[in-house]
Amino acid sequence: MPDAPQHPTAPIALFPTALAPVPAPATPVRIVVADDNPVVRAGLTALLSGRADITVVAEAADGREAYEAASLHRPDVVLLDVRMPGVDGLSALPYLVPMAPVLMLTYSGEPETVQEALRRGADGYLVHGEFTADQLASAVRDTVQGRTHLTPTAAGALLTHLRDANAHVNPHVPSSAQQIPLKSLSQLQPSMRQSSSDRSRFQLSAREAEIMDLIASGMTNQQIAAACFISEKTVKNHINRIFAKLHSTSRSEAAAKWLGTAPSSGRGVG
Repeated sequence: MPDAPQHPTAPIALFPTALAPVPAPATPVRIVVADDNPVVRAGLTALLSGRADITVVAEAADGREAYEAASLHRPDVVLLDVRMPGVDGLSALPYLVPMAPVLMLTYSGEPETVQEALRRGADGYLVHGEFTADQLASAVRDTVQGRTHLTPTAAGALLTHLRDANAHVNPHVPSSAQQIPLKSLSQLQPSMRQSSSDRSRFQLSAREAEIMDLIASGMTNQQIAAACFISEKTVKNHINRIFAKLHSTSRSEAAAKWLGTAPSSGRGVG
């Protein structure tokens, strides 16, 4: 195999709540399915090949076979399992991504595995049992367009990593938050978030307070949308209302007031 190249980070998009019918393109999306379990491979092939706009051009039982199949067929997407004998999915990833977008499709949902797969260039990460057949087909189509799909376990792992990284540069993020495995941000304990008195003082709703916590931790609108399972437009609407309530015109000003570091915030006094 050649030296592993770098792969750019793609924008993140979670599964839509409603899936519109997708017209079949003139040329179907061509995919390679790589999984060491022949039953899983056969099931995925049957499921996806039944779509008018998707076709499976090859199957592979390990990372080396996936690399050889991608080299031969130049597919539009590679569906790749993590744990396979011989060359596993993580080892094969850097060699596959220059040839085609790679969508991880696996039972492995450990945060370290998810983060490593994304670091090595995976264009998305789906954990079995967390998506429907329609969502899988949608993820395949979107991957061709450069949109990344993450199922809840994978999204939680990514957000944990982002919050850990932000904690190193933002002293206002509690260090104890680094130990919380984020399945959903709503599972954070109250001690890790602004208190109800803080919310009432600024007249923020519970959702607005959650979003303000994420703004203060350094997250972008795109990351907040992924964390809260809402659209970026909805995030922007919440932020506009938050800025109005905090009498702020920027993220930094709002964060300073929320965290009590603004000169006129009044927190931490007395």
